[in-house]
Amino acid sequence: MSQADKLFVAMCQEILDHGYSSQGQTVRAKWEDGTPAHTIKQFGIVNRYDLQEEFPALTLRPTAIKSAVDEMLWIWQKKSNNIKDLSSHIWDEWADENGSIGKAYGYQLGVKYKFPHGEMDQVDNVLWQLKHTPYSRRIMTNIYKFDDLMEMGLEPCAYSMTFNVTGDRLNAILNQRSQDILTANNWNVVQYAVLVHMLAQVSGLKPGQLVHVIADAHIYDRHVDIVREMIQRPQYPAPKFSLNPEITDFYDFTTDDILIEDYAKNPQIRNIPVAI
Repeated sequence: MSQADKLFVAMCQEILDHGYSSQGQTVRAKWEDGTPAHTIKQFGIVNRYDLQEEFPALTLRPTAIKSAVDEMLWIWQKKSNNIKDLSSHIWDEWADENGSIGKAYGYQLGVKYKFPHGEMDQVDNVLWQLKHTPYSRRIMTNIYKFDDLMEMGLEPCAYSMTFNVTGDRLNAILNQRSQDILTANNWNVVQYAVLVHMLAQVSGLKPGQLVHVIADAHIYDRHVDIVREMIQRPQYPAPKFSLNPEITDFYDFTTDDILIEDYAKNPQIRNIPVAI
């Protein structure tokens, strides 16, 4: 059975059984009808995925893998902050009339900095270091830039990646300040698992471990019953994942270069309410 499913069930059970409720507090998020969107949360969830063992897509509820990767490439490859460059509509409500989400996400990864090896942006710095100094302990990105926060459509949730090579394996830590577990957890896990696969391939490495650190892991009040039903579903083996082996430049990857096989999964959950 899928290890990703097992981790997800254990995380949800921990939140539901021992989580802290925001009832009685003033909360920022609201439901579409204007009522406060309260949560049950756990602080400091850490999940570890071995990408050599399996591709961590949930079978409890199917993840739209190519759509998730399209958003990741929008941020990491296109370095875009405009929803017109994105296939899905998940960012529409945070964009202005021109489609911009401000100085957020992809914008920050495209900003150039001076490094000892030249002037380049954060993604190119990671690629350079993985090629030239793979055992460095300084291979990382950070898009939570305080002096630009007021010009962001949404402050970054997944804000930092730290890469670390062990032998011939590329490992990574994804730091996330906040996560809506039902709607976003496996979406983000899949995105950054694919990113590790891609960066490993173009750097002559193998994918290793992805460690996902979530500061505020929460389940919204209107998601509780959905989550309870979901974690009781049957679990299946993880799908098989591969990339087009001919791609040697990170900027050449597209969603067409992803192959997902044998993805046994439960039915999709429709009409999930989303807090804003």
